[in-house]
Amino acid sequence: MVQKKLPFTTEELARIAQQYGTPFHIYDEKAIRENVHRLQKAFSWVKGFKEHFAVKATPNPYILKVLAEEGIGADCSSLPELILAEKVGLRGEDIVFTSNDTPAEEYRKAREIGALINLDDITHIDFLAREAGIPEKISFRYNPGSLRQGGNTIIGNPEHAKYGVTRAQIFEGYAALRSLGAQRFGLHTMIISNELDPDYFVETARMMFELAVEIKQKLGVRIETINLGGGIGIPYRPEQEPVNLEYLGDKIREVYEKLIVPNGLDPMRIAMECGRMITGPYGYLVARAIHKKEIYKNYIGLDACMANLMRPGVYGAYHHITVSGKEQAAPEHRYDVTGSLCENNDKFAVDRMLPKIDTGDLVVIHDTGAHGHAMGFNYNGKLRSKELLLKADGSVKLIRRAETMDDYFATIDFANL
Repeated sequence: MVQKKLPFTTEELARIAQQYGTPFHIYDEKAIRENVHRLQKAFSWVKGFKEHFAVKATPNPYILKVLAEEGIGADCSSLPELILAEKVGLRGEDIVFTSNDTPAEEYRKAREIGALINLDDITHIDFLAREAGIPEKISFRYNPGSLRQGGNTIIGNPEHAKYGVTRAQIFEGYAALRSLGAQRFGLHTMIISNELDPDYFVETARMMFELAVEIKQKLGVRIETINLGGGIGIPYRPEQEPVNLEYLGDKIREVYEKLIVPNGLDPMRIAMECGRMITGPYGYLVARAIHKKEIYKNYIGLDACMANLMRPGVYGAYHHITVSGKEQAAPEHRYDVTGSLCENNDKFAVDRMLPKIDTGDLVVIHDTGAHGHAMGFNYNGKLRSKELLLKADGSVKLIRRAETMDDYFATIDFANL
């Protein structure tokens, strides 16, 4: 069982909360860097391995800068994400632009900064050629549809996803791109999210390597980069185990040596676009208990709400909770832990057994380092919280201030009412 630990003591957290006020998301820089090193080491056998962090997971330039310092690129899917990547000094093929239903201005920006464009639909070939031009290197996002003959049930049901091109379109698309002047080619897929079974990703690699071999044989097109996507999950629950990155790297290497090397495609660059796995376990939402309510159930009301972390309320997702200073106390009290949104699903936990919580206690919600602050919203007039970075030297840096009422009303012209 994974023990959910905090990167700060009770006293340190109290000082941070006193200085900055609650609620806030805080990210552990040292742990993020160490996690990146583990991933890179697991794939050090392949020349030019590249992780492109999924910016949507934690779109903060200070986090992106930390990752860029470790050699991590960016996986972008919108114009603001492209600009964020550019602001931290990333350019060229350090950036992969994978979007869908893409506006012309976004393709133009991707071309301007030299990002590797990953097409989501075959009709986007003509659209891109007309609006921004076909680059020298380009990629397709592959959707394998229903399980291939003789395939593995691990693959799942990507035919229900809106993303990517079909198998037949892959061959048609690369032929069309080559005729329009493209000279270098990538191949990409992303067909699952938050998966803890490493064999899933091994089978995905096998599928993609086989497809690259077939593309070469049928079209004479050499795929030089295969992006295996992201989707590596994290152990949100204490009883879950993280994906063994060393096992994953070794097993994909075996498939690479079996399929890529003997078919003349070595060296081939392997890329990934993990987001959640990179930062998710190393972010925490810290809030203060401000109310206790005892009616038909016992409720603990926080000064944070679903606007700060929507996953439990929208998905029913589990996030572990630590009551600061009461880590060793027995979890003998059953609570619904709630926010103040006027929606009954504004709950961080339902019927959760926790130590006795008193008003004023600091409550830490784990694993919010990805798809946490990023999914915030302003419904019910709620304002999104600040973000802090716990530096490797133990200091704390404000990396995004909290929203203010002025921010909320900034797009309204009251003078013309």
